[in-house]
Amino acid sequence: MSGRPSSARPGVKASPRGSTPRPGSAASGRPHTPGRPRSSPGKKPSKEAQYNADEGWVRMYMRGRPVTMFMPTDVGEYSIKAKQDPPAEKLKLEWVYGYRGKDCRTNLHILPTGEIVYFMAAVVILHNVQENTQRHYLGHNDDVKCLAIHPNTVTIASGQVAGHDKDEGKPHVRIWDSVNLNTLHVLGLGFFDRAVCCVGFSKHDKGTQLLAIDESNDHVLSVWNWEKEKKLADCKSSGDPVVAGEFHPLIENHMVSCGKGHLLFWTLENNKLTKKAGIFEKKHEKPRFVLCLTFAGNGDLITGDSNGNIFIWAKGSNRISQAIKAHDGQIFSLVMLPDGRLLSGGGKDRKVNIFDTSYDVTVTLVLPESTGPCRCLCPGKDKDIYVGTTRNAILHGDMEGETFTPDVVAHTDECWGLAIHPNQSLFLTCAYDKHVIMWDAEQHRPLWMKTMEEDPCQSACFHPNGSVVALGMKTGRWMVLDAQNQDLVTVHTDGNEQHDIIRYSPDGNYLAVASHDNFIYIYAVTEEGRKYSKVGKCSGHSSFVTHIDWSADSNYLVSNSGDYEILYWKAENCRQIPSATNMRDTEWATFTCVFGFPVCGIWQEGSDGTDINTACRSRSGAILATGDDFGKINLFSYPVTQPKAGHNSFRGHSSHVTAVDFSNDDTRLFSTGGRDMSCMQWKVV
Repeated sequence: MSGRPSSARPGVKASPRGSTPRPGSAASGRPHTPGRPRSSPGKKPSKEAQYNADEGWVRMYMRGRPVTMFMPTDVGEYSIKAKQDPPAEKLKLEWVYGYRGKDCRTNLHILPTGEIVYFMAAVVILHNVQENTQRHYLGHNDDVKCLAIHPNTVTIASGQVAGHDKDEGKPHVRIWDSVNLNTLHVLGLGFFDRAVCCVGFSKHDKGTQLLAIDESNDHVLSVWNWEKEKKLADCKSSGDPVVAGEFHPLIENHMVSCGKGHLLFWTLENNKLTKKAGIFEKKHEKPRFVLCLTFAGNGDLITGDSNGNIFIWAKGSNRISQAIKAHDGQIFSLVMLPDGRLLSGGGKDRKVNIFDTSYDVTVTLVLPESTGPCRCLCPGKDKDIYVGTTRNAILHGDMEGETFTPDVVAHTDECWGLAIHPNQSLFLTCAYDKHVIMWDAEQHRPLWMKTMEEDPCQSACFHPNGSVVALGMKTGRWMVLDAQNQDLVTVHTDGNEQHDIIRYSPDGNYLAVASHDNFIYIYAVTEEGRKYSKVGKCSGHSSFVTHIDWSADSNYLVSNSGDYEILYWKAENCRQIPSATNMRDTEWATFTCVFGFPVCGIWQEGSDGTDINTACRSRSGAILATGDDFGKINLFSYPVTQPKAGHNSFRGHSSHVTAVDFSNDDTRLFSTGGRDMSCMQWKVV
């Protein structure tokens, strides 16, 4: 099976099917796919790779199952023991598309530089909206869950979940410099459990202390001298979820935390923490959740809850002194402005209220329905305001205006579909949230977004002429959209399971739809991608199809399946080609399969056949990128013919990487994450 690139490669890429994340990962909780072997991290292959010089094949073993891969006849001397060096090329993160507002709070801040700071996946993003630039803090190795800015407005603390890194894979807090992005301190390795969900710097002492709350069963609150990396005290907080925690700005060694069914007032004295609960008297309806908190200039505590009430708690007291009905439904964010005005952001009513110093509403802003309710409020310069939403968007508006502009949009569920436009600097993503987004890779903005009302999206591919894009759905349907005006061109149904890959032939005359029902459906394509007639279906796999590639002459297909089969097909009649040796010298237009002689070296020590979800050869044929279950993107020199080949690895995603693909000039790589819902754009350097 030749790895030689075609001289006329199409700009076509469909996202392959990935594997189930490991238990305990950021992506865990995703149900195991029936019929797919479960991943067993750390389990070594039962046998070493073998080489048969007489018959010209390399054989690997995945979970004890042999996978035989025939090499092209023009391969010269070959030794299975030889080493393969990593490529000279590396990746530099250029842009992160997304913001994590769906399930995280208090995660949008602004720096004196004008950059807004937020996170997505394992990356903290410093985004200058006016200049359309991003910088990235890449110290984390898994999901970032919380963020706090030091009173000096330079130092930043961010906390993460349990990851996979050998040295720093446990939950911890990283303290870092927002100017040079250098890590200053790492706190709590081995102390925190599951994840760090809240962090906050002290204010009364110029920020020498840091509080952190983890997601253990007891949601332990701890206080640290962060510069000395020394824990001062810790105490069990609550058996229920905790959503916010802050130091009191005026009372030394006092803190407040809140969450489901509780509000707690903390005191640190002689390195010991004590707490007392906030009292909700009968005249005040006790909320199910206390969702957010802030402080007035005089030291009063202000809380917002799930009933839409704002409660004022007098400085030093654990009793309510004033109650305000502010929203219809939850209040997710409260911010006190320097001039004494209060901002509140509601969930159900999508309103942002601005209160005067007497807590009377003076202005009400309403957020667009399409981008979701408020998750986090962040005042900017002058009258500017940024709003992070529960649908992973960041809006930019004016406190006296009525229009909000989305500066950041993102998917809100697992993202598997990725397609690169064949002749423009555009790419498309689609996800389980039923959204299809066309992105401009130069301007880093969406050109359009379309909601597929009934169907979660699984895969995507542009026709070689770029005028239409095909989408594979989770429901057994697939459809074609006009790439410019999003009009529906055609809809077809094949089976009732998801279509993991959808891909046009290089000449644009065929469309292959690879399904979870073990079949590959072939359609003849005419009228520049606007008419489709069924040729038949390729039947022979004993498990679901995971990856497919077209030959350079558009006559043949190669496919991989969930049980590690490599099969070949004649497109015009959908018949299987039984002899793999007859296909060993075939030239493939793309190489995205994860099994085959040109990629046999991508499987590292301990791999079990499901760790690598996606692969893509560069258009030049010089390098190959893979995405794995551990959030890493790996670059290999192509062809990758030596087992356990050397490679360069890059972090950014926190979940299983579901798709990778190169731009048409190979200067960029695009990647999508599963549960982290992100899309990342990398420079190849």
